[in-house]
Amino acid sequence: MDQGQPPGEDSLKAAAEEFEQLRPRLFGIAYRILGSVSEAEDVVQDVWMRWQDVDRSTVLEPAAFLAKITTRLAINVAQSARVRREAYVGPWLPEPVDTSMDPQVGAERGEALELAVLLVLEKLNPVERAAYVLREAFGYAYDEIANMLRLTQANTRQIVSRARKRLSAERREPVDTAQHRRLLDAFVAAARNGDVAALEHVLSADAVAYADGNGMRGVARVKIVGTERVAMICGSAKKFFPRAEYSVVEANGMPGALLTQDGAPVALVSVTVGPDGIDGVYWVLAPEKLRAYQQSAQRLTGHP
Repeated sequence: MDQGQPPGEDSLKAAAEEFEQLRPRLFGIAYRILGSVSEAEDVVQDVWMRWQDVDRSTVLEPAAFLAKITTRLAINVAQSARVRREAYVGPWLPEPVDTSMDPQVGAERGEALELAVLLVLEKLNPVERAAYVLREAFGYAYDEIANMLRLTQANTRQIVSRARKRLSAERREPVDTAQHRRLLDAFVAAARNGDVAALEHVLSADAVAYADGNGMRGVARVKIVGTERVAMICGSAKKFFPRAEYSVVEANGMPGALLTQDGAPVALVSVTVGPDGIDGVYWVLAPEKLRAYQQSAQRLTGHP
């Protein structure tokens, strides 16, 4: 150790390096449980503060220890967030992340990352959500999950099984990536031109649209159902954003459309696709959520 260096500085530096290596995974766990970039980042920062204070010589497996703390803190935040989201004006959609800039988002798999899946996960209670995420997105063993959640293995298996069934009941079989991209491109072209007939052509009969504007004027505050109504709403984007430029981007592992007007992002659109066309359209319009998407790259250079 250099003379004049405070005792324990080497230890703290090693702890910081270890934490930085694990940060993407910790963020990925928290983000999937919360559906919020800002809340997930707050959880990870809280974990870092705790990691500095813990007696690290007693921690045999830092990765497992930090994942456990992250999961428990995220569950606590999710329980309080539920009350806040009940007061949200209009449909609440998860904050999108730019996975082209942050391809890991802390996971080896893309499971439980798409906006539509995160929205379904919101219907589970926080413990169910956490168990599903840890198992399906990160591949933790049932005994590890049970330890993190303070449950029995048998109970953990039941919770994950129920969550799988819930999601499979509300998700359709995905189409291949090329077909998804073709339909998205056709949707973008039709929406850019305000071509309602062309929009109807790419939408499924039971298409649903959600618009998250958190009370923004002119934004639908209920979900829109049916081909004609969804086409009409999406076709009106040309009037809502008359000077918007459309670009295809990556959001939550899938292609989406980013609308910018006068140099600023005004909307991010994601779609889900079934065998008979686009069956879900998700408009993120709330400025704070668009900022979260733009700031995704900062986590690559962030420091504890």
